[in-house]
Parts: sequence; structure tokens; C-alpha cells
Amino acid sequence: MAAQYAISGTTAKGITASVEQGVAEGDLGPGDALPPVRRLADELGVSAGTVATAYKELRQRGIVVTRGRGGTVVASAPAVGARRPAKVPPGVRDLAGGHPDPALLPVLLPPERVDPVGGSHRGSPRRAALQELARQWFARDGVPDDRVTFSHGALDCMARLLSTELKPGDTVAVEDPGFHHLLDLVPALGLRMVPVTVDEEGIRPEALRGALRAGARAVVCSPRAQNPVGGSFSKARRDALLDVLGGFPEVLVIEDDHNADIAGTPSYSLAAGGLERWAQVRTVSKHLGIDLRWAALACDATTLARHEGRMLLTSGWVSHVLQETLERTMTDPAARALVGRAERVYTERREALTGELVRLGIAAHGASGMNVWVPVRDESAVVNGLRSRGWWVAAGSRFRIAAPTAVRVTTATLEVPDAAGFAADFAAVLGESEATYGG
Repeated sequence: MAAQYAISGTTAKGITASVEQGVAEGDLGPGDALPPVRRLADELGVSAGTVATAYKELRQRGIVVTRGRGGTVVASAPAVGARRPAKVPPGVRDLAGGHPDPALLPVLLPPERVDPVGGSHRGSPRRAALQELARQWFARDGVPDDRVTFSHGALDCMARLLSTELKPGDTVAVEDPGFHHLLDLVPALGLRMVPVTVDEEGIRPEALRGALRAGARAVVCSPRAQNPVGGSFSKARRDALLDVLGGFPEVLVIEDDHNADIAGTPSYSLAAGGLERWAQVRTVSKHLGIDLRWAALACDATTLARHEGRMLLTSGWVSHVLQETLERTMTDPAARALVGRAERVYTERREALTGELVRLGIAAHGASGMNVWVPVRDESAVVNGLRSRGWWVAAGSRFRIAAPTAVRVTTATLEVPDAAGFAADFAAVLGESEATYGG
């Protein structure tokens, strides 16, 4: 525990509030250890049960995590306070953020005027034209489109699905390595994570089977453009996963197809495989723009009812001004042409970098999407070495649970002529740090 912060309180509620305040104010940071239960109980003059109750509440709220013999520590992204991404150092090129190339994003087309709304949109939360566009979007890739609704982005949607489906303490199977915001979200909901290994074809069937046998009640995965490895389901992999899931019909399978229009690979979706409990979430942030905080959801009847019930009780609907902007932009010929070009360009840039790395004897993963995952022995040495040469990449620790060390390189803005120079610098950094590539 940080030496400058002393936990106080004589009740479980008071102890919980003290820890939460320390985290929110920055006196307790990610990874800081809390005292063992009995020691803190002695210090505060309370029972061990009181401290244990406080720690349980903190775990369920995603503020702390328990690491077996490593004790109880503040979560990497505690669900209090505000955590911002690390600032890109001046004078370097940002290949760490996972963001699209602004030059490949269309100009948005909001309505020219917005008339006043009398009352509420709760009775008609979805504009019919956008709902039909969403149905066509899913149907294009064979995803059942008879139940489609909207949400405020992918993470908002997944949080609602998980919190209505599961209770605190339940287990969710997640990709490892996986999307770092999801790895922060799941414990913040009071849920446990079991890691499922991935390769260039997505989650591995034997790892999924192990997670389900261990009691996972939901699975979150990406059918393509998996972040950060870039895996994309093949038909054979999809069929093998469906075979595993067939033995666990009660498990909710959530697919995050966030790069559906620019992944550069076809869709082999689990959602198209006849599952009893399923949901697929799609967003437009990567190909239309980050200000469009909107997601489309296709799912089974039970999942739809639970999502809609919770949505009705909270925000109620997605802004109709935003919905109309989406309708206009999604149907604009110039925007559609630019999205098609973006998919081709992102594929060329990703393949250029993986090709240059492999040519230099550095294995790299990136079958789809806009990221390349490069296993390394020492993440910090590689990140700092590339920084000294003018490049900023993401350390893999943000994305890993038990997976081996690596770095993530976002290729969205790395133009093809620059791939060779970056790869040469990467190889030089590996040599300077005496890192060895295992595999």
C-alpha cells in the first residue's frame, strides 16, 4: 500500500469509502497493495469479517482485484476517478492509439435544422430509416436481422448486456490478449474474467472449452479485426467454436464486430450459427468518425428484452439528431466510396508492415484490421527504444492477462513507403536491447 495513505473506518462502509477516496484522489494508484485483512483489522480495531466485507464490496465495484498470494491491490483501471491515455511524447509519430486515419473519414452530414421535440422519444426510440439500414448491415454478412436495436457505442452496449445477464461474481470469458477497455470494464461491473487465448484466427476452441467448463456464463469475442492481435475467424474456426458452444446453450455469446466495414476480411460470424443466446454489436467510430457514439445490436429475443428494459430505465434512446446524421452519412455516395477506399488502404498498410517485419526475421500478427501485434521479450525496452527513434507504440501490458509480452503497432496512418523504415528501426531496437523473439 502507498505509505502516504492510511485507510480509516470502523465499519465496512467506512473502510470502503476510505479506500475509494484514496483511489479517486490518486493517493492509492493502480497496483498499490491494500493491507492483509487481519492486519488492517488489528490496525482499525475491527473484526476481520468487517474488513473482508469491505474488500468484497470494493472487488464487486471494480475498485480492487485479488491476486491470490499477491493479495488485494487497486485495479489497473479502478472504477472511480478518471484515467486518461498516456500523452504522446512531442516529436514522435503516434502508432499507439488504435485510431483511424482522419484523411480516410468522411465529412459528417448532420441535419440542417433541428425542430423542437414535444415530449419524449421513449415511444419511438429508433428512427425507422436508420433501423432499416442497420438491418441491411447485419443481413449483408448473414447475421439474423429480425431483432435490431441501438445503443451509445460498443462498450455501453456490452456493459448493459453483461450487467443484465450476470450478477457480481459471475465469470466472463474474454480474449487474451484483448481489448483493453473491455478488460477494464468487466471487473468494474463486479465480474470475474477468465482469459481465452487467441491467434490469427481468433479465439482458440480448446481455450474456449476450458473457460466454459470453468463456469463462464458469457463470452465476449471479435469475429475479425481482433484487437490487438488482428485475428479473423475462418470458416473452419467458426465451425469449431460453434461445436464447442453447442455444449453450453445457456451461455451468452457477444460478438464485437467493431471494424465490420474496414476489417479487410470476410465475416464468419458465430451469430449466424444458430446459437440460442447471442448478440452482435457493431459501431461506426472506426470508419465514419469517433464523434458518432452509436452502436447497432442484433440479438436473440431474451437478450433484446433485457437490453431494452434497462435502456428504457436509463437514457431511453439514442439522440435522434445523431441518428439522422448517421442516416445521411451512411447513405451518402461520397462517404460510402471513401469507406471502401479506407478498407483497401488499411489492408495495404497493415500488410506492408507485417511483410517488412517478417522479411527481417521478426514474426508479427495482423490478419485483419488496423493493428499489428509483435511479441517481444521486453516491452519497455522496445517502447522506449522506438521512442528514441521517433516512433510511439503501445506496450502490450495494457492488453494482456496471461498472454506473453508484446507491443501493438497501429498501422492506420503508417503509409506503405514508411513501413520499411519503421521495421528497420524495430529490428535495430531489438538488437540494441538484446531482446530475443520467442517463436
